[in-house]
Amino acid sequence: MLQYFIINKPFQVLSQFTSTEDKQSLRDYFKVPSDVYPVGRLDYDSEGLLLLTNDKQVNHLALHPSFAHEREYWVQVEGTITKEAISQLSTGLTISIDGKLHRTKPARAIAFAEPPSVPDRNPPIRFRQNIPTSWISLALTEGKNRQVRRMTAKTGFPTLRLIRFRIGSLTIEGLLPGEMKELDRNTFYKGAGIAR
Repeated sequence: MLQYFIINKPFQVLSQFTSTEDKQSLRDYFKVPSDVYPVGRLDYDSEGLLLLTNDKQVNHLALHPSFAHEREYWVQVEGTITKEAISQLSTGLTISIDGKLHRTKPARAIAFAEPPSVPDRNPPIRFRQNIPTSWISLALTEGKNRQVRRMTAKTGFPTLRLIRFRIGSLTIEGLLPGEMKELDRNTFYKGAGIAR
């Protein structure tokens, strides 16, 4: 039986069900059949939306760059974000990925007030009394290794907290870190923007 889930991955949890290190994995939070696996990944130090399924077609359809599925991240950065930085994030900039230069595709970047639906992180971000923080929404259609962090650092605003809020029209709205929701096939495929 094919099953489809969305989860809100907590901070400092590996995006896999096994761990050879002394780190928490998805198994510590989510109980699913043994053939269910994550589609894509989120870094250990990132939070938010992750798709789980045992439908083998989904991995290719959801992750292949040719499909350009939009992913929205809520990013808390160090400093007061500037219009210039937002413009650079929106139009694209050159970052280093595995020692090679990569020009990012145009993205949608918007500065916004702290989102009301974001719970405090445990442990909290580092806090510096004299340095403010800002929140931005960054919607990408590509997913290079640590791309969001590299992009904000390039503009001079290091990422302090990174939450993947949305893939296609699927969101973590209403899901606290460590919570899961099962979806039917049609809702999952349509929400993730996967063509069948």
